[in-house]
Amino acid sequence: MPDKTDLKKTLDAYRARRDEIRVLDVPAQRYLMLDGHGDPNTSPAFSEAIRSLYPVAYRLKFASRRDLGRDYVVPPLEGLWSADDMASFTTARDKSRWSWTLMILIPEWIDSAAVDAAIAGAADTGPRAAEVRGERLDEGRCAQTLHVGSFDDEGPVLARMHDEVIPAHGMRMTGRHHEVYLSDFRRVPPERRRTILRQPVTPA
Repeated sequence: MPDKTDLKKTLDAYRARRDEIRVLDVPAQRYLMLDGHGDPNTSPAFSEAIRSLYPVAYRLKFASRRDLGRDYVVPPLEGLWSADDMASFTTARDKSRWSWTLMILIPEWIDSAAVDAAIAGAADTGPRAAEVRGERLDEGRCAQTLHVGSFDDEGPVLARMHDEVIPAHGMRMTGRHHEVYLSDFRRVPPERRRTILRQPVTPA
């Protein structure tokens, strides 16, 4: 069996420490993506998106191992988040106003044809699998940190990142708020969840 690559351990973009907000350059990457809107705790579309992304991701993993001799750990679930009012994320936490794109990273050695084949092959395996797409995301310079705990406790961390650290570096926010779920929030208790919080930035 080939060695199994764990991208969480090899890519700098997956490095983050609690209580440390660092600025880094995130290279362009391709992802499996699926969009939605509304409260992730109550929106059926959110759970349907998760159940639709993973069959495609695992089909891609198995094809890589079979056809390319390269096995890997399926990367963690990630999400891009946006709202008309940024306070919806920090102070108000009005989840009904959130729009989201759930994503799983595609390893750089896998080509577009393999991605298309995995999506087509998994079309009947999830409620929205036929809507999954492969898309490139180029975030560039970002600020990020590791949050440990409940998603509902992210507000103060985000407020510090947005209002203090980013301006102190002579930058302003651009793009969408990005989260990387290092813990499977379907199984891990809220107080133990490990989530990378990332915000793309540009010179002010």
